Formats: sequence, structure tokens, C-alpha cells
Amino acid sequence: MEANTKHSWRSKLHEIIYEADTPTGKIFDVTLLVLIILSIVLVMLESVCDSGCTSEYFGLSDDSILSDFVKLLNAQFFYVAEWVVTILFSLEYIARVVTVKKPSKYIFSFYGIIDFLSTIPMYLSFFIVGSQSLVALRALRLMRVFRILKLARFIGESTNLIRALKASRAKISVFLLFVFVLCIILGTIMYLIEGNAESGFTSIPKSVYWAIVTMTTVGYGDIAPATPIGQFIASIIMIMGYSIIAIPTGIVSSEMTKVNKHKVDTNTQCCENCLAENHQDDARYCYNCGHELHHD
Repeated sequence: MEANTKHSWRSKLHEIIYEADTPTGKIFDVTLLVLIILSIVLVMLESVCDSGCTSEYFGLSDDSILSDFVKLLNAQFFYVAEWVVTILFSLEYIARVVTVKKPSKYIFSFYGIIDFLSTIPMYLSFFIVGSQSLVALRALRLMRVFRILKLARFIGESTNLIRALKASRAKISVFLLFVFVLCIILGTIMYLIEGNAESGFTSIPKSVYWAIVTMTTVGYGDIAPATPIGQFIASIIMIMGYSIIAIPTGIVSSEMTKVNKHKVDTNTQCCENCLAENHQDDARYCYNCGHELHHD
């Protein structure tokens, strides 16, 4: 009886933490997302105050007693706030480990490593000075937003986009290789035409860099052709750049049209045993290990 109660408790907590098909699971995911964003904002604000915002925003001189007092309050606030967030993330990390039948599956998974790296910096600050600045790694946790997006009314669109990108990766790879070769050829031509220190085309690699910057319509302006022929070729490359940008968009759009015709599974079922995801909506058992899935 006790074992069944324990199993039921752990299964319920697993459903809340790892899935978003229940109201409680949705609340947990949204709360987690807000907490992640809040922690990142705290890191940003702390860096602003460290750079001397006290004098700038409060109109205080740097050597005044009031300025030192305000800086101390800011430091204490951010220190306490960081520890509160760290403790909450630590509890979440422990809960994720406890609710999985095979903890190593989560600990060494992609998200498991990210969760660990986002939790450990404040603890390392006891041993390594300045390591608390690594809390900026929590920005990586925003990658969970792709899972939480399934809560929105555009449900399944993220899955369609991923499928379209995977289906078009071969075509895009060939296209990028063609563009890279073209940039090498154009960069070499520009080096032969403009090869002098005054215009900036001092080597073939630097000329290739210019060709890439020009073809992508970025145009930093640090290197510019000086001869009429070089300027004419540069104009052709700029015009080519606009047409080249549209090609990957057309490739992905074509694949998006194809995948939109297929049914998209929109559940967030996560196997309690092996953490496998992307199950079919009507699946009752995990496709990877055969373990029974949660169902309302």
C-alpha cells in the first residue's frame, strides 16, 4: 500500500514537471518560464548597477556616503534575489531527478546538463571568486520555451517548423556551399583587381571576408573598392545578395507547405521511465521502452 502511494505521488509529480497536458502542468511550465526570465533580468540589472548606475540614476557623487549606502543596498538585494532564484531552481532540479525512474537519463540529457549549469554558479562562488557571474548561463534554459510554446493557440506550429527545417537541410547545405565557393571566387577576383593597402584588399582571405559581408548585404564599410571595375563588381555582388537571401526562404516555405498537410501530434507526453518525448496523441505506451504513459 505504501509503495503504491509513493509510486502514485512520484508519477503525479512527474506529470506536472515534465508534461503540460494538465492545468497544473501548464501552470508549472509558465511559472518556470517567468522565473527564468526574472533571473536573467536580475543578472542584467546587477551588471548595470556594477557599472556605476548609482551616480547616474540617483544624481549622487561617487564619493558620497549616501552613494555608498545605496550601492550596498543594491548589492544586498541582488545577492539575496539570486540566492532565492538559485534555491528554487535547485528544488526543481532535485524534483526532476527524484521523479524519474532512471535519474541518469535526465542528469546526462541535454536539458539536464543545462539545468545543472544554471544552478551551480552560486554554489561555486563559495570556492571560486566571481563565478556567480556565470548565472547568465540561465539564458540557456529559455530553450524550454519551445516546449512551453505548445500551450499557445498556435499549437503544433513549432513541430511543423522543425520538420520543414530537417526536410530542407540537404538543399540548404548545398546552397550554402555554393555561396561559399562563389564568395571565394569573387574575393579572389577583387584581390587581383584591388590588391593594395589603400583599398584594404591586402590578401585573399580578407577579400573573401569582404565578399561575404557584401553578399549578405551587411556592408561594414571597413573595406571598399577604389577602382571603377571593382566598384562595378561590388554593385553586381550587392544585387546578387538580395536574390540569394530569398532562396533559403523559398526552400523552407516549400517544405512547410508539405508538412502542413500531415497531422501534427500536439501532446507533451514524457515517458516516466526513459524520458522519451514526441509520442502520438493516442499513444498509451512509450514507443521507446514500452512503459505506460500518463492519461487523464
